[in-house]
Amino acid sequence: MAKKNYKYEKRQKDIAKKKKREEKLQRKINKNVDVTDETSETVNDGNEIEENAENEENTENQDKTDM
Repeated sequence: MAKKNYKYEKRQKDIAKKKKREEKLQRKINKNVDVTDETSETVNDGNEIEENAENEENTENQDKTDM
């Protein structure tokens, strides 16, 4: 009867664990990138709104001083 090749089985387990760890890390990185992208879009949108409001206020103030 053939004896077990424990080193081969252990190596296969280690490879599977490493692959699973790397996939988990990639998911975590992708999740963080998505959150960062959404946050930066929100910040940019907020800045544009503030800039538009400031421009409107400046235009109104200029109209009042011209009168």
